[in-house]
Amino acid sequence: MAIAKAERLMNLALCLLGTRRPLSKRELRGSIEAYLEAGTDDGFNRMFERDKDDLRELGLVIETVEGLDGETGYLARRDSNRLPAITLDAEEAAALGVAARVWQQARLAGAASGALHKLRAAGMPEAEDSYEAHHSALEPRIPVHEAAFEPLMLACRDRRPVSFDYRKASAARPEQRQVEPWTLECWRGHWYLAGHDRDRGAERVFRLSRISGRVRTRSGSFTAPVPDVSTVRETVETWAGETATRSALIRLRAGAGYPLRAKALSSRELGDGWDELEIPYGHGLDAWLVEFGPDVVVREPADLRADVVDRLRAVAAG
Repeated sequence: MAIAKAERLMNLALCLLGTRRPLSKRELRGSIEAYLEAGTDDGFNRMFERDKDDLRELGLVIETVEGLDGETGYLARRDSNRLPAITLDAEEAAALGVAARVWQQARLAGAASGALHKLRAAGMPEAEDSYEAHHSALEPRIPVHEAAFEPLMLACRDRRPVSFDYRKASAARPEQRQVEPWTLECWRGHWYLAGHDRDRGAERVFRLSRISGRVRTRSGSFTAPVPDVSTVRETVETWAGETATRSALIRLRAGAGYPLRAKALSSRELGDGWDELEIPYGHGLDAWLVEFGPDVVVREPADLRADVVDRLRAVAAG
């Protein structure tokens, strides 16, 4: 059904773009096969009005013209629907090339690559050889391994509520969550979904790697307002443990935990293959420390140590 609708919209767009005079509903119905099969006049009128609104939402400028005979006509003038010439210098072209290479997986990879090819075909300059030589060894990548990424990305774009099974780090089994998704953010190499949790009536952040099973799209619209994107990013930053409010003291096995060492406020050797680090302590640090398994031992504060132990026991329980 989705393919049939896309074909119908394409045929309607081609008719409106290809005419030099306004076309009436009657003429459009006789030109598009799907409209001929609509059956009743009411069915056709509803279908046509929906299609016209969909095309306008996609950006097509459709004019409504009243004819001398009183019949309403429609057309999409080419000059009103043509983008201005795109001019980019070498540095701007290089920046777009880097941006297109960022997405190596998921649905955006093909879209980014296709857009770049179209721009080059339209005359966008190629990146300079010197740029490629210096940056080919270190290219930015955004890996996406979670199956939940694509359906959640589409749900965020379309503002559609979703449900999924989610296992908290401190829980042995997943539970179903009803969420109005706002945006996806990447922190420390992990993807997070920020949104409104309907069951809890508050904003929540979910790590995609803890979503199990299929993400299911729900009908209906959002019940809570969507905050500004910068506010959402701050929320993800806080929940991901990037905002520190105090410090923690941990023991770290020598030669392990380099991400922790990079954030350490101070460190010293303890001997016997262990080091002591003082690291920033914010929301989510317990979940991060659990990922290092037996290479990390929390010394203080006591509440962080207890949280890490609870999470490890939950993982061991299965």
